[in-house]
Amino acid sequence: MKMMKQVQKMQADMAKMQEELAQQTYEAEAAGGTIKAVANGEGELKSLTISPDLIKDAADDPEMLQDLVVTAVREAVNKGKMDAQEKMGKLTSGLNLPPGLI
Repeated sequence: MKMMKQVQKMQADMAKMQEELAQQTYEAEAAGGTIKAVANGEGELKSLTISPDLIKDAADDPEMLQDLVVTAVREAVNKGKMDAQEKMGKLTSGLNLPPGLI
């Protein structure tokens, strides 16, 4: 019975944490800050800013600009994922659950 209560509490805590992560934002930059990506804790891209000067400079090399955008977005999303993993790990640390259960 005690274990069931622990699991129910953990489920409620996880739902609350997921709501918080959806509201949390994670920012990453590329090309010296000329590209900024902001994602939430669910991995959704919320905004992307590209300096107009960088766009002009990349007119002859669009692949470079594409790579920089991908880099910034990937880093912002990964920051959110790492934070989520850390917070979920703290939440489940005392339960001795089998790997992959959550």
